[in-house]
Amino acid sequence: MHAQRGKNWQQKLHAYIRLMRLDKPIGILLLLWPTLWALWIAGQGRPDWLVVLVFVVGTVLMRSAGCVMNDLADRRFDGHVSRTQRRPLVTGEVSVKEAIILAAGLSLVAFGLVLLLNGLVIALSFAALFLAVTYPLTKRFLSIPQAYLGIAFGFGIPMAFAALTGEIAIEAWIMLLANVFWAVAYDTEYAMVDREDDLKIGIRSSAIFFGRYDVLAIMVCYLAFLSLMALVGCRLQLAWPYHAGLLAAITIAGYHYSLIRDRRREPCFKAFLHNNWLGAVVFLGLITAVYL
Repeated sequence: MHAQRGKNWQQKLHAYIRLMRLDKPIGILLLLWPTLWALWIAGQGRPDWLVVLVFVVGTVLMRSAGCVMNDLADRRFDGHVSRTQRRPLVTGEVSVKEAIILAAGLSLVAFGLVLLLNGLVIALSFAALFLAVTYPLTKRFLSIPQAYLGIAFGFGIPMAFAALTGEIAIEAWIMLLANVFWAVAYDTEYAMVDREDDLKIGIRSSAIFFGRYDVLAIMVCYLAFLSLMALVGCRLQLAWPYHAGLLAAITIAGYHYSLIRDRRREPCFKAFLHNNWLGAVVFLGLITAVYL
C-alpha cells in the first residue's frame, strides 16, 4: 500500500515537472539570456546580486507558470498534434483544477520576489503577468503570435533596467524590439516542426504566415535582431568584444540556415534548440566588454 502511494506520488510529481517543462530547460534559457544582457548593461557590469537572484528565480517561476497557462489554453488542441499529444493535461495525469492552482501558486511566489524590488518593477510585473496569461490566446487570431511571445519573453529587459536604475532607458526598448525579432526567428524554426498539424487544427503561426518565404523571414529577423543589438553597443560605446560576440552570433545564425533550408522537422527543431548558444555568445561578448 505504502509502496503504491509512493509510486503514485512520484508519477504525479513527474507529471507536474513535465507540465512546467522543467525537463526541457531551453525555454528558461531563451527567457533568461535577454534578462541577463539587460542586468549587466543596466548594472554597468556590476549588477546587485540580490537583484540578479530575484530575476533568475523569477524567470524560472514565470516560465513554468507560462507553460502551465499555455497547456490550459491549448488542452483541446494538443491531443491533435503529434509533438504534444502526451502532455499531462491531455492524458489526464493532471486535472484542470490542479493546473490552475499550480499556475497561480507559481505566479504568486514570483510576485513575492518582485516585492523585494522597487515600485516601478512592481508596476511592470502586472504587465508581464498580462503578457504571460494572454500569449496562448494570440495563436487564435494573430498571424504572427511569435512577435507577441517576443514581447513577453523580453519584458525582463525593461524590468531589469527599472530594478537597477529606477528608470527605463531608450536602450532597454531597443533591446526589447531586438528580442522580438529574435523570438520570431527561433520560434518560427519551432513552428516549422508543427506546421502541418497547426494547419489541420486551425492554429496560427509565423511558419504558416510566411509560407514559402519562411527561411528568408527567419534570416531577416536574425539580421534585424543583431543589428539592433549592435546599435545598443554603439549607443553605449561598449568595447570591441561585445561586437565580436555579435559576429559570433551571426556565424551561428548562418549555421541555423544550413539546418532549416530544407524545412525538415528534426533539423528545424535542432536549430531552435541551438539558439541557446546564440544567446550565450552575445552574453559572453557583453561581459567581456564591460569588464575590460
